[in-house]
Amino acid sequence: MIVEGPVLKYGDKIDTDVIIPARYLTSTDPIFLAQHAMEPIDPKFYQKASKGVVVVGGKVFGMGSSREQAAIALKAAGVRAVLAESFARIFYRNAINTGLPVITVPGISKEVNEGDFVRVVIETGEVTVGDKRLSGKGVTGMALKILESGGIMEYLAHVSK
Repeated sequence: MIVEGPVLKYGDKIDTDVIIPARYLTSTDPIFLAQHAMEPIDPKFYQKASKGVVVVGGKVFGMGSSREQAAIALKAAGVRAVLAESFARIFYRNAINTGLPVITVPGISKEVNEGDFVRVVIETGEVTVGDKRLSGKGVTGMALKILESGGIMEYLAHVSK
């Protein structure tokens, strides 16, 4: 599984209330949520992400409440993967269950810039940026099967046949 795209870069401690503010949680529509993703720090995020991007964050990406809508909003906006120094555990799992690849890559926030084009091998965690190769923690086992299916619901539908 390989993901490619231009980078949208954010800092440390991007919490779920930044990813999708609580005032929008009255809706379950992924497109509505996507239109408000990252709104507090990047009001044009939806327009930029809709072309297909890779989000790069710093430490503890997805901290805060356990809202699964954060991962849903990013994926529906056009985010192909999230690469970060570290993730909040519940966000990481919600992303996998939503079918959004998330890779922990030490040093990523210092090695890539906004607009860089990255190539990510999900299974190995290898990230290529120009001539640079970065090593992240790949996704394997059941988590990889869930991603390959498009999310937990699609995976469960497939294995129940």
